[in-house]
Amino acid sequence: MRPRIYISGPLTSSGNVRENLERAMGAARALIDAGFAPFTPHLSYHLDPAEELPHATWMKIELPWVSVADAVLRLPGESVGANIEVSHARKLGVPVFTSIAALADHFALAGSAAA
Repeated sequence: MRPRIYISGPLTSSGNVRENLERAMGAARALIDAGFAPFTPHLSYHLDPAEELPHATWMKIELPWVSVADAVLRLPGESVGANIEVSHARKLGVPVFTSIAALADHFALAGSAAA
């Protein structure tokens, strides 16, 4: 079974939304290719592009996913939400990584492209 990886990183708080979406999707694809099962909360942006839902609502939606992840991949960039997600993960003992290589080493998937 592929390890579940929650992708955490900036979306609207720093940088360009489109660039942040592309970075998260690129990470998700790389995780798939490395044998993981990524969850990309950034894609939820398309449910509320006008940003009508408050940030607190999104945290209530996303933190349960962090809770069931096998690990978190923290993408670079300032983000209040990502900081909350990482803090939540650490509180629960969910490991947090800043690179896919470190994730692969941790889960002993280096060089493995599981189908």
